[in-house]
Amino acid sequence: MMKITTGVLFGLLMSVAVSAQEVPAEYKQVLTTLGKQGDFKDQVLKVNIPRNDIAVTVAGVKTPTPFGFGGWVAMTKGTGDMQVLMGDLVLLQEEVNPVMTALLDRGLDVTALHNHFFWDEPHMFYMHVHGHGSAADLAAKLKPAIDMIGHVPGARGITGTTGSTPTAAAPAAAPQIDTAKVARIVGHEGEQNGAVYKITIGRDDLKVTEMGAPINARMGLNTWAAFTGTDANAAIAGDVAMLESEVTPVLKVLRKNGLDVVAIHHHMTSDRPMIIFLHYWGTGSSEKLATGFKAALDETGRAHAASR
Repeated sequence: MMKITTGVLFGLLMSVAVSAQEVPAEYKQVLTTLGKQGDFKDQVLKVNIPRNDIAVTVAGVKTPTPFGFGGWVAMTKGTGDMQVLMGDLVLLQEEVNPVMTALLDRGLDVTALHNHFFWDEPHMFYMHVHGHGSAADLAAKLKPAIDMIGHVPGARGITGTTGSTPTAAAPAAAPQIDTAKVARIVGHEGEQNGAVYKITIGRDDLKVTEMGAPINARMGLNTWAAFTGTDANAAIAGDVAMLESEVTPVLKVLRKNGLDVVAIHHHMTSDRPMIIFLHYWGTGSSEKLATGFKAALDETGRAHAASR
């Protein structure tokens, strides 16, 4: 049996204490108020609101929650201790207007409403929320809308709860996609979450700020691709963050590579430069899908890269 000395025990306790202090106190209170889990990184609190309560199919195929049904809200501190809030809520069509009213009635902005998929059942919508204020005030304003998700009378397709732990989590089996090969093709590593491998790439070349706060990848300024299935029969879904001048080149290469464009929209209403977001989806071999995504990725940030 290993003997733990007083010094080692003290070190372990200090390690736990430091870990417990990683999330600032004001953000811990946000998590408590909302009753959700989250994490603090890159000066951003990100709160997870996954739709684990809904079994979604896309084109008749059952689709894991991490493939594109994980809602979130994020906060970061701007000037004068003012918080900037952004988020993306995943909603059934019956939930859209009740949740929107709850947000608007409490002084929060709704900046976008759109789809991510075609042929999804039930049909899912994505609502972007925005606001300024103290962390406590923003959490209080958010809570009534967040509490409605999964509890609107008459909403179809709900099977469980919207907690951070899935009611029927995807098995943590070895991935059936050669993720190392996908990462080599794309040029970026990703993360495995159950049956989904997701690559997220920030637009660090775009210096977007709001009230003095950098709007980074964790605040939603990112391009991503999610893969699920097998190497021979995979599906991809994702979002490309683009400048206005990049939209048409990205559209062309996505279509050339056989990927379907399912939405073009904004997330923010006062961002400068203006950022346009594009959602895409496709099926095929993992190599083909990764190559198509890489082609789109290569059409973004060209002017910045050329100037270095």
